Amino acid sequence: MKITTRLHHGDCQSVSRVLARIGDKWSVLVIMMLSERPLRFNELRRIIDGISQRMLTLTLRGLERDGIVMRHLTPIIPPRVDYQLTDLGRSLCEPVIALGAWARQHGAEIERAQMLFDRAQGAKPPLVAKPLTIAKPSPAAKPSPVASTRRSQPLRIPDSG
Repeated sequence: MKITTRLHHGDCQSVSRVLARIGDKWSVLVIMMLSERPLRFNELRRIIDGISQRMLTLTLRGLERDGIVMRHLTPIIPPRVDYQLTDLGRSLCEPVIALGAWARQHGAEIERAQMLFDRAQGAKPPLVAKPLTIAKPSPAAKPSPVASTRRSQPLRIPDSG
């Protein structure tokens, strides 16, 4: 595929705005899931591993604002809310699904290339954050000189009155 036209500044800004919306990982996954059928909020949250309730809400709102997703409220008790793709959203399905398939197909190759690049650069692999644990001092342990520094003192907030 060859792009023969040159993008002007305004075109680049427009493309960047659209790609920022549909190109983030959560939007891509929401569009992929809604390509099959309308889904309720909690169904989407169960299907999309790792997305928080807040992030799903923000993603759906953004996609709804852009005209890609439609929210359908059924007035029953309790109310039922379904999300589905609009015609504009359905027009995104083919490229988004192709992008997802490409990522699955080439993910291992990309990881290998990254490891080789990092090794050649002498870089250490990225660290995975571990949960912070704070060990309680044993009663027989002597306090270290560091323990008496200002950083270990309780935080005191002055009265505002």
